[in-house]
Amino acid sequence: MAKLVLWDIDHTLIDTRGVGRELSAAAFEQTLGMPMQQQARIDGITEPVIFRETAKLQGLTTNRADFERFAHALADGHLRRAAGLRERGHALPGAATALDALDAADVGQTVVTGNVRPVAEIKLSVFGLDRHIRWDIGAFGEDHDVRAELVRLSLQRAGTAASAAVLIGDTPADVKGAHTNGVRVIAVASGRSDEAALRDAGAKTVLSDLRDTELLVKLVRGNDQ
Repeated sequence: MAKLVLWDIDHTLIDTRGVGRELSAAAFEQTLGMPMQQQARIDGITEPVIFRETAKLQGLTTNRADFERFAHALADGHLRRAAGLRERGHALPGAATALDALDAADVGQTVVTGNVRPVAEIKLSVFGLDRHIRWDIGAFGEDHDVRAELVRLSLQRAGTAASAAVLIGDTPADVKGAHTNGVRVIAVASGRSDEAALRDAGAKTVLSDLRDTELLVKLVRGNDQ
C-alpha cells in the first residue's frame, strides 16, 4: 500500500485560468526591466528553467540571483493577487474530495512541483487545498531544475521508499520524473496532455479527472488492497 502521494499542482489540482501567466509576466518585467513578449514552454517544467528560457527568448542572459529576485517578485504578486486568483481560477473537480479521502485512508500527501514553495503554498491555500499537505517533505522549483530530481528529493525528505509512493500529475514530465525514480504514477488528463500523450510517456494508469474518489483511493492503495 502506498504511504505517500506526491501531488503535482497546476492542471492536476488547480487551474489559475491565466492569472499565473499574468503574474509571471509582471514579475519578469519587474526583475529584468523588459516586458515578457513571449514565454517558454511551461508544462512540466520547473520555474527556474521557465525563467531562464523565457529570458533567452527576449535575448537576455540571466543568473541565479536574477531568478531569486524573480521568485520573490512572483511570490509577492501571488500574495497581492490572491483574491483575483480565487475569483478567476478554481480547484479542479474532485481535488478537494480526493485530498480528504486520501487523508482518511491514512495516506500522507505532499507536493512535487515546478513552482517555488511560497507560490505553491499560496495557490493551494487560496482554494482550500492545503490542509493535508506536508510541506516539509515536498520539493519545489527552487530545489532543482530537473523534475526527476525533485521526486528523488521529496522521497529523501520523507524517508519513504519509491515503492511506497505514488505520483499524481498531468504531464509527460511528471510520468518521466516518477519512473526515473521507480515511483508508480497515476496520470490525470486534466491539463494540456491528453490520455494518448500520457500513455505514450509510459503512464499505465490514466484518469480523465479526479472525480471518482473511490477509484482514486483504490489505485493509490495498489495491489495490496
